[in-house]
Amino acid sequence: MVLQTKTHSQKFSEGPFSQLIIRGVTLVNGNGAPPRGPVDIVVEKNIIKNIVVVGYPGVEIDDTKRPKLKPGGKELDAQGMYLLPGFIDMHGHIGGVAQGADSDYVFKLWMAHGITTVREPSGRGIDWTLKLKKASEKNEIIAPRIYAYTGFGQGSKDPISTPEMARIWVRENAKKGSDGIKFFGAAPEIMKAALDENKKLGLGSACHHAQTDVARWNVLNSARAGLTTMEHWYGLPEALFEDKTIQHYPLDYNYQNEQHRFEEAGKLWKQAAKPYSDHWNKVMNELLELDFTLDPTFNIYEASRDLQRARRAEWHETYTLPSLWKFYQPSKISHGSYWHDWGTEQEVVWKENYRLWMTFINEYKNRGGRVTTGSDSGFIFQLYGFAYIRELELLRESGFHPLEVIRAATLNGAEALGVSDEIGSVEVGKLADFVLVDENPLKNLKVLYGTGAIRLTEENKVIRAGGIKYTIKDGIIYNAKELLTDVKRMVDEAKSNEDYTITQPGMKE
Repeated sequence: MVLQTKTHSQKFSEGPFSQLIIRGVTLVNGNGAPPRGPVDIVVEKNIIKNIVVVGYPGVEIDDTKRPKLKPGGKELDAQGMYLLPGFIDMHGHIGGVAQGADSDYVFKLWMAHGITTVREPSGRGIDWTLKLKKASEKNEIIAPRIYAYTGFGQGSKDPISTPEMARIWVRENAKKGSDGIKFFGAAPEIMKAALDENKKLGLGSACHHAQTDVARWNVLNSARAGLTTMEHWYGLPEALFEDKTIQHYPLDYNYQNEQHRFEEAGKLWKQAAKPYSDHWNKVMNELLELDFTLDPTFNIYEASRDLQRARRAEWHETYTLPSLWKFYQPSKISHGSYWHDWGTEQEVVWKENYRLWMTFINEYKNRGGRVTTGSDSGFIFQLYGFAYIRELELLRESGFHPLEVIRAATLNGAEALGVSDEIGSVEVGKLADFVLVDENPLKNLKVLYGTGAIRLTEENKVIRAGGIKYTIKDGIIYNAKELLTDVKRMVDEAKSNEDYTITQPGMKE
């Protein structure tokens, strides 16, 4: 792994500054409050010191009422722009060996899309992730701040087979500096011991309730034992079963067959209790009482309901590495490349799966539950950064008001990580993590994509509106469009070296 140098980072950034004043911006502060502006936001040494209302829409600003710039300070003219808190990706893998995606590529795509904080739910190893985390903390590299979760059992000499082995591993994981644990499931006595020990240590936890263990240990079991967040939705329909304890597997099902695994997963919500039924309400209410967090990651399965849309996303040709594109293709080996025979019938079933899943997530939010935003990019035609913005759109589709979408992407994530006193909203005393865009994202979330939103002007000209202009992390201003330009350079270079052209599956060049 090659870390970026400080000089390399400075090609795309300015700062930090002793003082930074962002002038005349419209603020969407992340806590659900409506936009207000123009305001001036004063930052000193990475801390928000003041948010000053400096005027009214359509009225010239009175400069005598504006905060004064100190010697050595930096002014950023943001008149007409919108400012949001830095986005938090609660399920962000820092690339992958199989995908050929290294950290520099992934980080620049994330930062170009306003993502200033990432929770990595296991990766290439805790030592590797912690090295990147420390470099990010020192701003030696262009990267979001990182919360490192270790895959349960990762690095263990022997498979964890007893509760005591689980407790020992959890304690060792904490000593290494991990922020938490990512579970996939285990025997009930092992899960109970590990979660109990992790809770005592005050660390976070996440779980993808894999089908290999979910029949005996679903989301309710985990939440009762101390799990803080669930990933995706596996384990939740199982907790909602009324007439069975195991999903209705065909008798020739094989979990290691990706087509079997994902095709049958799309039928799970239909097997659960109906929305708003007594059992459905009972499960939801218990999760609410436990202050449990749902991190749905809608985007990562969207190809299941519309494969053509996912694989034809316009950013692939420009920003997807050849190695990553190859990884996405139909395969009996690569995880998530389950397009062995995927057609209309599978997509129709998955559309209904989404409808029922989204109903639960939206109602959970309506009853006061915490829903966060995660992308799980690098699989199933979902590209880092771009997939995160798509997740915002899917929360909107679920029924979230755009302000609720932004809160899920910011303050809710900070609360789930236990750092809402530092990040997650734009408030005095918090760190200077911001997203600046020259369009109103509440009217159209597509303006947050690096490719912008298509618009026809009054002059009958087609333009691309938006694309994040600046991402500010730790008070350092990053030019988001220049970061994307560098990603394009990386992709062009890889294509040139391999003489590679992206083509659709089964089509000849």
